[in-house]
Amino acid sequence: MTAGAADQSYSFLQVASALSSGADLANFEAVRFIRDLARTQKSAALAQLAQKMAAAMRAGAKAGEDPFAKVKSLIKDMIEKLLKDGQADATEHAFCTKEMAETEAKKADKEAAIAKLSTSIDSMTAKSGKLKGQVAELQKQLAALASTQAEMDKIRAEEKGAFDVNSAEMEKGVKGVQMALKVLNDYYSKEAAHGSAGGAGSGIIGMLEVCEADFTKGLAEMVSVERTAVAEHDQLSKANAIEKATKEQDAKYKSKEAKGLDKSTSEANSDRSNVQEELDAVNEYYTNLKGRCVAKAETHSERVARRDAEMAGLKQALQILNGEAVLLQQTTKRTLRGRA
Repeated sequence: MTAGAADQSYSFLQVASALSSGADLANFEAVRFIRDLARTQKSAALAQLAQKMAAAMRAGAKAGEDPFAKVKSLIKDMIEKLLKDGQADATEHAFCTKEMAETEAKKADKEAAIAKLSTSIDSMTAKSGKLKGQVAELQKQLAALASTQAEMDKIRAEEKGAFDVNSAEMEKGVKGVQMALKVLNDYYSKEAAHGSAGGAGSGIIGMLEVCEADFTKGLAEMVSVERTAVAEHDQLSKANAIEKATKEQDAKYKSKEAKGLDKSTSEANSDRSNVQEELDAVNEYYTNLKGRCVAKAETHSERVARRDAEMAGLKQALQILNGEAVLLQQTTKRTLRGRA
């Protein structure tokens, strides 16, 4: 080998060595930067990237490949992954925002429906209970009224029975006295025609006439009392009949209304059970949704900020590598020109 050839070979070796040294420094700087970024952001993915970059540097050095290409490729892949993750996270965030809002609205709607149905059920139950209590009171009053009427009818029947017996006897007595008077009057009329009428006969007739008057007056009083008792009984019976009809009608309407309320309450209970089942399903979905959308170590805004910081750091690492690559190329060209 000639001296010129040896010098030229020596120059190429120096350039290669300088290039390798500068590339290693640049790569090490990039790896250190990514590791620092991983610690700052507490990112396992970036820490793993730094390890891959270090491994790529070692493998590239042994194979004599471009010292920057593999490392920059890893960083670019990571940037692309972060972009894809960001898009997926944005899609997920939009889904969560929409689903959480709609589910919370459904949940509130079902809870309001249950509260409304519960209020209605409580109101109808209370009203039905009140009506049933009123019906029971009306039935109690009707039973008392029936008992009173039965007692009145019994007394009236007893009074009428006594009147029938007493008035018959009184009428019999009046007729007996009247018959005796007729006999005596006829007798003493004949005696008077023979000129033998006596004062004793007149006294007896007078006494019988007083008896007849007393009996007749007593009979009239008995009839008057009976008629008054009948009128009073009829009047009270009619009043009781009116009261009975009114209370029976009132009890009928209240019973019907209570029955209708009980039916409506049963239907409302069924509706509430159905809505409760729907709410249970919504709550189950909402719990799962919160586990997917809420129960995370980071909020959406925190994840966005972290990815932005990671991407900015990765881009800065690329700038470091690109700057070092340009610097090494310039240095290499100057070295080659100087050695030529």
